[in-house]
Amino acid sequence: MTIIRQEDFIQSIADAFQYISCYHPKDYIEALYQAYLHEESPAAKDAMAQILINSRMCAEGRRPICQDTGIAVVFLKVGMKVQWDSTLSVQEMVNEGVRRAYNNPDNKLRASVLLDPAGKRQNSKDNTPAVVHFEIVEGDGVEVTCAAKGGGSENKSKFYALNPSDSIVDWVVKTVPTMGAGWCPPGILGIGIGGTPEKAMLLAKESLMDHVDIHELKAKAASGAELTRVEQLRLEIFEKVNALGIGAQGLGGLTTVLDVKILDYPTHAASLPVAMIPNCAATRHIHFHLDGNGPAVLETPKLEDWPEITYDTSNGKRVDLDNITPAEVASWQPGDVLLLNGKILTGRDAAHKRMVDMLNKGEKLPVDFTNRFIYYVGPVDPVRDEVVGPAGPTTATRMDKFTRQMLEQTGLLGMIGKAERGPAAIEAIKDNKAVYLMAVGGSAYLVSKAIKASKVVGFADLGMEAIYEFEVQDMPVTVAVDSCGTSVHNTGPAAWSVKIADIARAKRPA
Repeated sequence: MTIIRQEDFIQSIADAFQYISCYHPKDYIEALYQAYLHEESPAAKDAMAQILINSRMCAEGRRPICQDTGIAVVFLKVGMKVQWDSTLSVQEMVNEGVRRAYNNPDNKLRASVLLDPAGKRQNSKDNTPAVVHFEIVEGDGVEVTCAAKGGGSENKSKFYALNPSDSIVDWVVKTVPTMGAGWCPPGILGIGIGGTPEKAMLLAKESLMDHVDIHELKAKAASGAELTRVEQLRLEIFEKVNALGIGAQGLGGLTTVLDVKILDYPTHAASLPVAMIPNCAATRHIHFHLDGNGPAVLETPKLEDWPEITYDTSNGKRVDLDNITPAEVASWQPGDVLLLNGKILTGRDAAHKRMVDMLNKGEKLPVDFTNRFIYYVGPVDPVRDEVVGPAGPTTATRMDKFTRQMLEQTGLLGMIGKAERGPAAIEAIKDNKAVYLMAVGGSAYLVSKAIKASKVVGFADLGMEAIYEFEVQDMPVTVAVDSCGTSVHNTGPAAWSVKIADIARAKRPA
């Protein structure tokens, strides 16, 4: 009989979530670096460079990889011979571990979990409760997997009840482009097949906890070894999704996914439920085993596990935001790399909702947006001598429904976020001769180093969703939608899908 003590379990959970906040899995970094070396699209290569540099900086500084430090997800496989020495339930112990991790003063993490989701949506302030999946298995230990899943990738989860004769591959290839780039590719696709709808979703999520090994599977196939049906599906989906040309951050390129993971389960004769959940560039998970001999020991990775890449600012055009004019904005071309200098305002979902409500009532906003830029961000709280914690962009499409009113009634000149804009937002940008700039999702700590001053200037009660004023120096962005309404998220993947098809044709034997 193994006895698991309450404090050992709680501290192991706390240590795990602190660990994954700042350390990418080594296999992910290796796969991303190989994709970086292989990439031919300058925009995608630049995005991957920022993600790799950011990852190494986070490992060195022990700060979060992404400003969205995720919702806490825990998979538990509890041996039947395990006994708990605890006054708390397992769920309560997990929550206490998460609470400690997210409120750790040395590396405070952003609390993103909201209570009363269909009502007041009040922040729990400690990122609890966690989402816990229990399984009772044979054995005398506890297997624990902790993952921090960001909202941008979680929101792109898909499910469909296919007919038994339908093609899973066709559904995936058709569905991935509808996900946009808000899940921050290049990442990993988790696919669950079979069971019931809720089982398929759980399988998809659990599949993402496995290590990146598509290169091993490709080598196995090349050797002529027999592949299982699931292995065949993984390779086929991997090749066909990357052939879409979506690329890093949706900018167009050779690599959209670094791996495809699949778990399946027996299902009803009339059913073929299929779920797909992406893991973003901030892939964060860790597995450990508890055997009753104290808390888990998580080995600190070596810095040499990360490639040494420096960010080249020589290709960027420096912009003075404090003296910007509409004429200068109109001169920017899609794909231009800009280095922003000066003051920008911030605001995301809650702030936009409140501002639009105020505008509808004829009330004055707390700040003047005339000829200003707004950055869609909810930063991590600073620690020690930081001006601000990691402050990467959030998904811009969630602000699409507010865009026209903000542009037409506030004098706003431009927006900064991650991923694409939808048709309505692009039309509003074009009509108002504004611009949308894209910062790289997954480079939050790198971006924060460009922020030299920060203060709250509106809606302080919204916490991380308040309106801040940042003073930035050489903050790297890409012109994603120009003042004429041309979107690189439309033109880039379209061009690269053609290039990839041409490359494939050239490799075929005559």
